[in-house]
Amino acid sequence: METTGPKDGKNGRYATMSGLALENHYAPPDLPPGATEELPGDYPYTRGVHRTMYRGKPWTMRMFAGFGTPEDTNRRFRFLLEQGQTGLSTAFDMPTLMGFDPDHQRSLGEVGREGVSVACLADMERLFAEIPLGEVTTSMTINAPAIILLALYVAVGEKQGVPTAKLRGTIQNDILKEFIAQKEWICGAGPSMRIIRDMMVYGVREMPLWNMISISGYHIREAGATAVQELAFTLADGIGYVDLGVKAGLDVDAFAPRLSFFFDVHNDFFEEIAKFRAARRIWARVMKERFGAKNPRSWILRTHAQTAGVSLMAQQPLNNIVRTTVQALAAVLGGTQSLHTNSYDETYALPTEDAATIALRTQQILLEETGVAAVADPLGGSYFVESLTSKMEEEAMAYIRKIDEMGGIVRAIEEGYPQREIANSAYQFQRQVDAGERSIVGVNKHRSGEDEEKIPTLKIEADVEKNQVELVKRVRASRDAAEATRLLGRVRDAARGDDNLVYPILEAVKANVTLGEICDVFREVFGEYRDPAWL
Repeated sequence: METTGPKDGKNGRYATMSGLALENHYAPPDLPPGATEELPGDYPYTRGVHRTMYRGKPWTMRMFAGFGTPEDTNRRFRFLLEQGQTGLSTAFDMPTLMGFDPDHQRSLGEVGREGVSVACLADMERLFAEIPLGEVTTSMTINAPAIILLALYVAVGEKQGVPTAKLRGTIQNDILKEFIAQKEWICGAGPSMRIIRDMMVYGVREMPLWNMISISGYHIREAGATAVQELAFTLADGIGYVDLGVKAGLDVDAFAPRLSFFFDVHNDFFEEIAKFRAARRIWARVMKERFGAKNPRSWILRTHAQTAGVSLMAQQPLNNIVRTTVQALAAVLGGTQSLHTNSYDETYALPTEDAATIALRTQQILLEETGVAAVADPLGGSYFVESLTSKMEEEAMAYIRKIDEMGGIVRAIEEGYPQREIANSAYQFQRQVDAGERSIVGVNKHRSGEDEEKIPTLKIEADVEKNQVELVKRVRASRDAAEATRLLGRVRDAARGDDNLVYPILEAVKANVTLGEICDVFREVFGEYRDPAWL
């Protein structure tokens, strides 16, 4: 009986999830020119960014955590560190992501639900209590209000006695993918890019060890993009940010080495490996040839990866452990520097401690027991993988050239081009699943009587919102009101003018001005963005 592997729904040919046609087998003629000559650590880094890869340094195990109050998430942070996690990764709740304090009417029912609630300096101090910021690297998944969370982190570092220049970590701060896919914004593209420009300049001046933007394909992929589209639109976003820095007067080699990326890892095993390899090659050539970067560190694409949340199924949820394992292996063989593995229960709720531990143990087993970390790019030279890498590169570059012809990624977003491409791909994928042309075990194939098993889930108590509302009100009531008003006025003046916004925002948060108050200034000065698709 013929297998029901990945096929193109139009003609029944075998294809990758992106629709790239697959031959029955691959042979020496399929190898691209030079494919067997490049070594790991050599430009353009197809085979990895370091000669020794994981022999020299294992990938960072950075498990996403965030829920409830800052104390709740702090306990989860310390638990994961005790289990062997090697970096912190912070998820914020919807009010924080959208720039609202817990007591705002639009926050009702969402405080602490899908991430941690952070609105002021006291929250940030509680979040990182007993965690020495000088000894850990921290990732923060926040975009529209990223400048405020960065200021809060710097302020906590100062209170701990850690110089700003010694803080290490990443803030996502990728507003372009918000307009493309995730839709969590405050103001429009122009003012949003101005804010990011100010953060880039601040990073060059004050935070040499901090990654000021994590250019994120993850959310683009989760919205329904193919692997090729994720690759193309993510790198196009990266080009947009490099253009922004150069136009701000920064030397490209002063900031490019601190740019990082964040990719999704889906179920099509070899396509995902090829995606990482193609991403490094494209980015190296873009930085060297298009932007004239001289420092080899500017050519290197460094990336975090996360297994595909959208691939997790409520039906037969224990199958999700297998999906996550395969995806994690693809990320490692693809050469990621950092990895988050999703918990099997995340299709129901935020992960329990037990589920998060299994997800972390998945990475530890890959590193400690399988031998996959012993050799750099072990699939290098594979007829199939090398051919697929080049095909991914060709298809992604076709998208990038089209975006360039449109006037760049900001203009393409304003015209809705990547949004339409992703919507069409998402529709086609779901149509194939519904028609049985694409198999999902436990959903449209190999179903059983009790598909939705009863598993433990994390519960967010109702008093989380009440406690956070009371705290932010106490902070406002106890601060020096006149000083808070004065410093908020400085933020407003900087927003209306062209002064760097990071400095007045840092002073404001130290005086207990809240996230929502600063974001209200953005709404006042820059206006609140509305997606044209919904007008």
